[in-house]
Amino acid sequence: MENARPPWARRCLGPAWERWLSAPPTTGPDRPAARLPWLSTLAVTVFVTVGSGFAAHQQPDRAPLDALGRALLVVGAALLLFRHRAPRTVALGTAATTAAYLAAGYPYGPVFLTLALGAFAALVAGHRAVAWCALGGVWATHLLVTHWLHRWLPPPHDGPAPWSDELFVTAWVVAVVALSELVRVRREQLARARAERAAAERRRADEERLRIARELHDVLAHSISVINVQAGVGLALLDQDPEQARTALTTIKAASKEALGEVRQVLDTLRTRGAAPRSPAPGLDRLPELTEQARRAGLAVAVTTEGTPRPLPPGTGLAAFRIVQEALTNTVRHSGSRTARLRLRYAPAELDIRVDDDGPASSTTGEPAGGGNGLVGMRERAAALGGTVEAGPRRDGGFRVRARIPLTAAAAEDAPDTVTSAPPPAPAPDPESAPATEEES
Repeated sequence: MENARPPWARRCLGPAWERWLSAPPTTGPDRPAARLPWLSTLAVTVFVTVGSGFAAHQQPDRAPLDALGRALLVVGAALLLFRHRAPRTVALGTAATTAAYLAAGYPYGPVFLTLALGAFAALVAGHRAVAWCALGGVWATHLLVTHWLHRWLPPPHDGPAPWSDELFVTAWVVAVVALSELVRVRREQLARARAERAAAERRRADEERLRIARELHDVLAHSISVINVQAGVGLALLDQDPEQARTALTTIKAASKEALGEVRQVLDTLRTRGAAPRSPAPGLDRLPELTEQARRAGLAVAVTTEGTPRPLPPGTGLAAFRIVQEALTNTVRHSGSRTARLRLRYAPAELDIRVDDDGPASSTTGEPAGGGNGLVGMRERAAALGGTVEAGPRRDGGFRVRARIPLTAAAAEDAPDTVTSAPPPAPAPDPESAPATEEES
């Protein structure tokens, strides 16, 4: 859209012309009033009056330019002062003064400039019918005066004009209309381009807000779940086993500190727009930390890795980490099982993540805690990379979350050079089953 002009126009037309074309329309009840163009109107008035005086000396057969003729020139040019605020009135007004000037037999010359500018302003503002009527009215007046009414109008003893002169007038009218339509179309194109850019910026802002909200949800949901579980353990053991209560409080302190650090990292992207984050986004290299947090919350996690681990792009690694984090958070909050099995399978074209627990569900109401945004966030993260997430209870009991994330060759080229995978403990029994319904967090 920005390169809609032909190459010669882009080379010849400067920034000032482009800015003028890009200026939004200034007419209408919902648009601010434009400033009056004093300088340009004054320049046109001087040019029209002085130029008509010189033209009178070259046309002795026309009526001499007297006070009435000069008044018509000044009034027609002065109307252009309001061409941005009232383009229809200005177009009709300049047409009327030009028609009166021609009917009085005054010399041809720059008087047509005021008519052209008035019609131009109306056409650019979208008032095509008014501009056509103004130009057509002047053309019809000129036709009547020069071919039929010349006997009764000044100058005296004036004969009919040759019909070939009408070709010049017609070509001039067509040129004015064509240029006006060209500018109007170009302005509409630029207006559409501005609207599309604004819509794209709003869409990017919405996507960024969604990304930040999802990131904060994943960070806080996991950490607060750990804090909630450990706080319950600490309260229950405060009198019977103070040492175990102290361990629970230590876990709460570590979890809250990590959550604050990750929240600060997310919020730093808002304060420093366009700057790179000061710490890398979490990936599967931080899987040992995640399983250790789950262990402190009372959930033993057995990790199994199949295939050859390879570097992942930052976006893919972050999505995989958050999916595992959310699945373990669901197990801590909603499952009565204190063990979970995590399997990472590196296939040539995808990363397969599966998290199983043996249940049963700890909630009897069936209502998910936390508003039910956990699985939605996991699905959004996977879908953004072209993957899928399936979650639901297994037929033999327990719950399963399974995510498939594509690994493209282009994405692998952008990945970091090294990655550290979690050490695989001894795998636990893993009965195969299909997911049925969802469990939310």
